[in-house]
Amino acid sequence: MTDRLALTVVTGDPTPPYEQLRRQLVELIRYRALAPGDRLPPVRQLAADLGLAAGTVARTYRELEVAGLVTSRRGGGTRVAAVPPAGPGPDEMLRHHAAAFVRETRQLGVEDSQIISAVARALEA
Repeated sequence: MTDRLALTVVTGDPTPPYEQLRRQLVELIRYRALAPGDRLPPVRQLAADLGLAAGTVARTYRELEVAGLVTSRRGGGTRVAAVPPAGPGPDEMLRHHAAAFVRETRQLGVEDSQIISAVARALEA
């Protein structure tokens, strides 16, 4: 199943691996690439496939379960929730992505004026 999911973790990214994985799975669920009832790979399998610790994948799955996106049952695996919560609207998605961009660029030591310039150049392109 991990081939179908095409999940990746970038080791040089300052974002923790569990968060990278969580974000990708949220997107796959929200945009229905993973349908309600679809089974996610077992924790150990996904961890081995991605070169991560099993605890990292388990944390990702726990956070998805708390968000109501997946359900887990002992012996039944982790599945996409039957009725995932409604996805965020365009304004909320824009705020989320903008906040993530600002946070990540600040972690790289980029000044606010450089961030604003980069966004302005991207809008012009």
